[in-house]
Amino acid sequence: MDADACPTVIKDILFRAAERVGIPLTLVANKALRVPRSSHIKTVQVPGGFDVADKWIAAQVQTGDLVITADIPLAAEVIERGGNALNPRGELYTPDNIRERLSVRDFMDQLRGTGVNTGGPPALSLGDRQAFANQLDRWLSRQRQQE
Repeated sequence: MDADACPTVIKDILFRAAERVGIPLTLVANKALRVPRSSHIKTVQVPGGFDVADKWIAAQVQTGDLVITADIPLAAEVIERGGNALNPRGELYTPDNIRERLSVRDFMDQLRGTGVNTGGPPALSLGDRQAFANQLDRWLSRQRQQE
């Protein structure tokens, strides 16, 4: 998981899921993180710098892994490497939708570059949290069926 900017409430959902299902959870960040003691949860602290955590995640991802990230270029790379990417608002990125998400991201980046204030994303809502939890449960169920 790309833990640098992941909301605490989403991390809490992931902590509970890792314990409930017994699946490994790795949080990657450029600062020390506090996580529950668990044989299923580990942290990786990478050096500070632009996209260092993203590069580490992309280099480590394996086919079938799930990466939690709001970073669309990282999500695209995860998908390209055979992984799955889910954002904290519950949107599962797929080969079918990632190109559109990259285009929108690039367009918004160009607007910001010209001085247009595009604003930030809205606060994470209860509906977003529920959508995330539902997508995570669906993914976990598919993993159990494949075992």
